[in-house]
This record gives sequence, structure tokens and C-alpha cells, in this order.
Amino acid sequence: MQRLIALALLFVSAAVARGQGGPLVWPQFRGPGATGVSGDAKPPVEVGVDKNVKWKIAVPAGLSSPIIVGDKLVLTAFENEKLYTIAYNRADGREVWRAQAPASDIEAYHKTEGSPASSSAATDGTRIVSYFGSCGLVCHDTNGKELWNFPMPVAKTMADFGSGVSPVIADGLVVVLRDELTDPKIVAVDLATGKLKWEKSRQSRSGYCTPVVWDTPSGKQIAAPGFGRMVGYDLQSGDEKWFVAGMPSATCASPIVFGGELFFAAWSPGDPAEESDFKMPTFDDLLKAEPGGDADKDGVLAKAEVTGSEMAGFFDSNDSNKDGRLVREEWETMIQYMASSKNSAFALRAGGSGDVSESHIRWKKTRGLPYVPSAIVYEGQLVMVKDGGIVTSYDVKTGEELYQRRLLPAGSYYASPVAANGNIYFASLEDGAITVVKGGSSPPEVVAQNAPLGERIGATPAIADNTLYVRTAGHLYAFAAK
Repeated sequence: MQRLIALALLFVSAAVARGQGGPLVWPQFRGPGATGVSGDAKPPVEVGVDKNVKWKIAVPAGLSSPIIVGDKLVLTAFENEKLYTIAYNRADGREVWRAQAPASDIEAYHKTEGSPASSSAATDGTRIVSYFGSCGLVCHDTNGKELWNFPMPVAKTMADFGSGVSPVIADGLVVVLRDELTDPKIVAVDLATGKLKWEKSRQSRSGYCTPVVWDTPSGKQIAAPGFGRMVGYDLQSGDEKWFVAGMPSATCASPIVFGGELFFAAWSPGDPAEESDFKMPTFDDLLKAEPGGDADKDGVLAKAEVTGSEMAGFFDSNDSNKDGRLVREEWETMIQYMASSKNSAFALRAGGSGDVSESHIRWKKTRGLPYVPSAIVYEGQLVMVKDGGIVTSYDVKTGEELYQRRLLPAGSYYASPVAANGNIYFASLEDGAITVVKGGSSPPEVVAQNAPLGERIGATPAIADNTLYVRTAGHLYAFAAK
């Protein structure tokens, strides 16, 4: 009898870890398979500061998205110059444990658009792996006990924007992409021990996207976009299997695997072939700007001169030698780098080797591309949001443009869309307004345009058990119908 009870308890504990006996309900950035889709949850479409709030708690700063393991919700966070992995009780939001990361130095990051806690954790149901550009990978059990850490040097990112990639767990390996200036590479370590399995150098020195696992006829692969190329690596060996040439200069959005194919959509400023209203200003434009121009007419922009202008928040990122002066060479080097951008959305068939840029791309488009948010495949459509609140949909099978409409509040969008119960959820950056659009509709149908939460939303929401979990700049919400 005691053995039967023990076996029953073991079964129950495993079921809880996997979310009521099924697959892991939201184990990484963008949930199951990094799709952004919950297959069976029915979260409310009407949400707000006083609408369908199951609970709301204050949380430390960070841009990482929540993940779910068993009865816990896990974030990474930055507080008092320290980095943490923090677990909360899903039932009431109570903090269960926090574990400080072994970081002696904090990576440089953009103070308003970035965070040293931007990377979402990942779990296999028993282990929780966090990545910090400041110190590398660290693994905990579900009770917060550190199991191992894999140290890495402090990441040096393009223009000091900070890291944005999240770890991926597959077949007993943890894979993390480090497209940074000093030593760009992709690394795989053993999930059980934290020992290095393989690492491969990369040509990409600028990238902020999380790679995805692609189960192909040739075996599981890691699809990793970056500067110049998207590369497919064999999961077990790290060998390069294929590549697609032509990527955004600073890829933020991640690919999606659906129906055995890979879908990708991303934009970065600077593509010379793009017809766009957005054009990067020349250095002469900066000198003439009002306010924020070259007040003393010395042909150089000093930090004090741009105070109060749009350039003020980005001055440090472009001052490459950190001397407090922005000179023509620094700006034009950045413009030249961005001019190599090749922006597109495409569907890629599996099975290729070497350069598959022409042979395996089934369709390719260049309109409506997202900057930071990843696209989502849902109800037969590839759906994406670009700044300005413009939503674009392509037919997954044919690549036909179904619509491009301004459906959402104007402004920027960092959070990737998520979907459940026939609906797609979009969250605006500046004021946290959540808009719900019916999946598969054409013309598009807005289901709910919710009032702003009054805080920035840069983190992608999570969905599980009929609940929408949303991280704002200072709070964590659980929205569920009452």
C-alpha cells in the first residue's frame, strides 16, 4: 500500500510540473514550442486595472517574460544592482523564492529600452535555467536551489543596448545564442550537469533574438537568425547544416515553427531597398536639429547639447568611445552597418543544406514587418504587428497578404502577440493597452480594445489555465474571468 501511495504521489507531482498531466503549459519565451499559442486555455478578452483581475503584485524591474513550471510562475529581475530569478505562486502571486545570480559586474544596457534582466527563463518541468548577459547561465530546481552555473564573460552588445536572448531547452541540452561584439557564438550545455556540450563561433556581432528548435527530417536543428545570415545548426553536434542570406542588421524577432516549416518576419532600420517613410537622419541632420543640435558650431555633438531632444536617450549608445562627444565617423559607421539590413518575412521548407536562400524559401514578403515583436502563426495566418499599431496578416500556405490595418493604438510594440481560444492578444509598449483580435479573420475583427494599464509592457504575456499573465514595468497581473 505504501508503495502504491508513493507511486501515486510521484505521478501527481509530475502532472503538476507539466500542467495538469499534459505538456509543459508555458515553459519558455513564447510558450510551448516558442509558438506564442496556448492550445486549450480560455483567458478573458476584457482586462484592465479593475477588470477580471485575479491578483496583482508589485515586481522588480525587468523585461523578461513570465514562464510557468508547476504551480509557480518564474521571472528574472533586476533590483538594487543585483540580478535575480524569482518564483511566484500562481494561485495568489505570493513570492515563493528568489535566487541571486552570480554577477560581479552588470552588462551595459539602454536605461529605458533595455534591462540586464531581459532574458526569459526556460524549464523542463524540474529544472529552471536563466541566462544573464552579465554572467552566463544558472540552473535551479523548482525550490530555488542552485544546481549549477555556466559562467560567461560580460556580454558587450552593439551600441550597449544589452542582451535580449533567452535560453532554449531541448533533448537534455540548453542552447543560448551570444551575438555580441567580442566573441559571438552559440553554446550548448548539458541540462543535467551544466557541462559544455558544444560551441560554435558566429559571424553575427549584433542580434537580440531567441533561436528556435526545428524538428526536421534530418533531425532536430537550432534555427538562429543573426547579422547577415540565419543559420541552422544540428542540435546534438552544433554542425552548420544550412543558412539563409540576408537578415535585418539588428534582428530582434524570433522565428516560428509550424507545420514542419519555419516562418520568420523581422525588420531593422536601414534597408536601402525598402520604401519607407522612416529614414535615418544624416550627421548633418543631427547637427541642425532643434532642439539638440550643434549649438557651439564645432561640428561635434556634445552630450550636453542633446539634452531634452529625441537624441538624448540614445546618445550613450552611439558614443562608441564613451568620450561624451558624438563625431561624424561614429554616426556614419553606425549608418553604414545598418545599411546592410535586409528585411523580409518568409516561409522556409525543411530539408536543405548549404545556402537555401533561393532553393527552399517558399514565399517571401517585405510589407508590415515587425521590429521587436516576433510574429505568430495562428488560424492559418502569419500575423505581425509593427510600430504604429499596424497589424499585417499573410496566408500561411500561399503568402497572400490578407490585410494590413491600423488595428491597435499608435505607438511602439515590444511584446510579442500571444493567442488562445481563437483570439490574439497584443500589448502596447508605452501605456500597456491590450487589444484582442479574432484569429483567422479577414477582414480583421477587433474583439476587445481594453483601457491602458497605465504602465509600459515590454514583456510578452503568458497564458495557462484560462489565465493571462501580464508583466508591466512595475507589476505582474493575473487576469481570469470571475
